[in-house]
Amino acid sequence: MCTHLLSQQHRRRLLWEKLRLLQCHFTWNVEFEDQVDVEHLLQFLTYKTEFTPYHNHGTYTALKAFLYHRQKRYCEALKTLKEAEMFLAIDQLTNITCHILLIYGNYAWVYYHLSNYDMTNLYLHRIQRICQMMSSPEPYSVKTGEILAQKGWSLLAAGFRNGPKAKQCFEMALRQDLFNLQFWSGLAVSLYATWEHLQTQEFWGKAKELLEGIVLMQPGNYEMKVYLATLLCRISEQRVNHLLEEVVEQSRNPEVLRKVARLYMFMPQSLPLAISILKEAIALAPTYDILHYDLGMCYRYQMERGSPEERAASFKPAIESFQRAVEVNSLFFDPMLELAKLYGMEVPDQEEEVYANLAEKAPHTSASCRQALCLQWGDFLLQKKGLKDKASEKYMAGLLIAGGHSKEKDQLVSRLVDLAKKFQEESEVGHAEAIRSFLQAQGLREAPAQRQRPWWLSYRALR
Repeated sequence: MCTHLLSQQHRRRLLWEKLRLLQCHFTWNVEFEDQVDVEHLLQFLTYKTEFTPYHNHGTYTALKAFLYHRQKRYCEALKTLKEAEMFLAIDQLTNITCHILLIYGNYAWVYYHLSNYDMTNLYLHRIQRICQMMSSPEPYSVKTGEILAQKGWSLLAAGFRNGPKAKQCFEMALRQDLFNLQFWSGLAVSLYATWEHLQTQEFWGKAKELLEGIVLMQPGNYEMKVYLATLLCRISEQRVNHLLEEVVEQSRNPEVLRKVARLYMFMPQSLPLAISILKEAIALAPTYDILHYDLGMCYRYQMERGSPEERAASFKPAIESFQRAVEVNSLFFDPMLELAKLYGMEVPDQEEEVYANLAEKAPHTSASCRQALCLQWGDFLLQKKGLKDKASEKYMAGLLIAGGHSKEKDQLVSRLVDLAKKFQEESEVGHAEAIRSFLQAQGLREAPAQRQRPWWLSYRALR
């Protein structure tokens, strides 16, 4: 019995040594914040494959299989990999052998996690034969332009924070095939993603130049048109409106329509149009929770900017939209935070009750969600209850959470710096010194400079 167990462990170890050499989603460090992020990406990829007429269906479907694996839904993972194989035939790709390596790699890993080592070996042998056929110096890996592009598209799908890494993938792919339009499209999106993430003029210019060319060659690529419109927002209102109107008229992709609404949301006098577009997207995809969240945000902004009549008229639809987002996805943290603020407008105690309930769910959410809860709860304690010491405790707790986004961290630091000044002004020197000592211990001696962020990223829950 012991000998058999040791033999199985040895076999598993040998297989793992081979598996880690593969080029697939299991080895590319595609990262997600939490299970809500995984669920959002599954929905996002579903609409990508259903509505995108370009040839990434196999890659996106293989990524869905990887996500199902992350959720321990192994049967769905295997079924989805079969669908990915079918897409390769439907898309009529050249170099189909290169594209199949990703799918075979995912198969091998899924079977490995199911302890089906015979099937793992089967797919490893298939990969090895293909690598030999392509004269690769590595037995289980070959870096063709197609595989590099698959990695780039997968990184972009997982989040635009991966823009710089994806850009490297497409640049390397283009060194192998300079005339591949798909590689140029990937580079255009990765440059746009890098600009959105880093906000530098250099990437703005490069992304704009490439997107102009892609839109010209692929007039039906509505996602690219939205990215181009985003880049042009500050310089050509007429061109932006023309691009967005064309997308709204012709695209049936709920995710693309969401991106259009996101831009209109922050344009002067365009909130009603954003609301109309989101309602159209919801009609196409009623269970896509982030659409309901975005619709709620539109109503919330209407409350902030509108007349007293508009504010009153938007209150109930905002609550209903956020409630619907939570009904569709009970783990979706962001609409719960928005609901807390709206409830607090009428019953302040109910707002704190929501925060207390969210604190119980917080251990199962991402670092940025937990930081956002600390920030918002601290603001409530400070602004509505006047409890400066309790508020500072929440802000400190938020900064002690490892990871997360710079936005929440910057706001937490700013709140503490302002509180320290307020304590000092009110001769509560001990509290002021405690905050300064805490910030110094965290390596945060003063409030960070306000980061320049595009206005359409002023709320959370964005892919």
